[in-house]
Amino acid sequence: MKVVVVGGGIIGASSAWQIAERGHDVTLLEQFGPGHKNGASHGSSRIFRHAYADDYYVALAARAHTLWRELETATDTELLDITGAVDHGDPATVDPRIDALRRAGLEFEVLEPVAAQRRWSGLRFDTTVLFHAAAGRLHADRSVAAATAAARSRGATVEYETPVREISVSDVVTDTHTYRADVVVLAAGAWTTEFAPHGATRPLVTTQEQPAHFVPLRPDVEWPSFIHHPGALLDTAGIYGLSSPDGIKIGEHATGPVVDPHTRDFVADPAGVDRLIEYARTWLPGVNADSADPLTCLYTSTPDSNFAIGRSGNTVVAAGFSGHGFKFAPAIGELVADLVDE
Repeated sequence: MKVVVVGGGIIGASSAWQIAERGHDVTLLEQFGPGHKNGASHGSSRIFRHAYADDYYVALAARAHTLWRELETATDTELLDITGAVDHGDPATVDPRIDALRRAGLEFEVLEPVAAQRRWSGLRFDTTVLFHAAAGRLHADRSVAAATAAARSRGATVEYETPVREISVSDVVTDTHTYRADVVVLAAGAWTTEFAPHGATRPLVTTQEQPAHFVPLRPDVEWPSFIHHPGALLDTAGIYGLSSPDGIKIGEHATGPVVDPHTRDFVADPAGVDRLIEYARTWLPGVNADSADPLTCLYTSTPDSNFAIGRSGNTVVAAGFSGHGFKFAPAIGELVADLVDE
């Protein structure tokens, strides 16, 4: 079967890998060059965690963990670093995650804020603190490169600098070539709505988000990945954070302006950066709050932040990962491959 995958970010690359693994003839088309910064898959870090309130996401993370390790072995690349992760904040949000980890039989601890701060001195904690040890961080750029390499090793063809102009029933048209396809996989992130068949995906909105890196005060301090849920003592948007090769990264979740991916300016909103600096001053005693180095990336989100993965005719759409899909990518690639195989 000939399969054309449109989009070479982490979802497209993982899908190409899993589809090629099943013996199909795969071509992956990416409109930009390798390692580009125009979408949602670039950078040095993404959180990996199991702590969701929904049992399906907990199970999907567990499957993804297995596949990340398989990808590391297949490509001889270190991708997933286990640091543990903390959820803290409003008990109404944290407690269902405790229950889901318990149902899944995953290791976790519940700590009081004072005990948690003794353990992780770079953080200040709010109300209920959940720690689960199997979480950590992924290196984003290396992960995309590894999934692409794995796809190639299974026979997939990868074409960079190849923007798609049109998708018809069985043709994918670029500036220089028309690719015939039995199945088209549309994993184009913020560009998905330009090509998705009518009714093939849920409503999608693209925003430009703006995390920032901060310089840690002490290099020897241990940093888990962390989610600070709003409510309780946090009266702003929820915050995620983790250590990375570029510093301690924090960001608000899904507060950025709506943008067109063709015309976005890549400029962080100063008010948003100020909010991150204020958060760092209040909640991150382990960083220099005046050292903020902002960056931008894209979220393409559904109304409820659940993913849009489905098949319409000979088109499989994988979109709407809403700022939290990266960790699941190899498992999502399997789901896409299942849809390709009907």
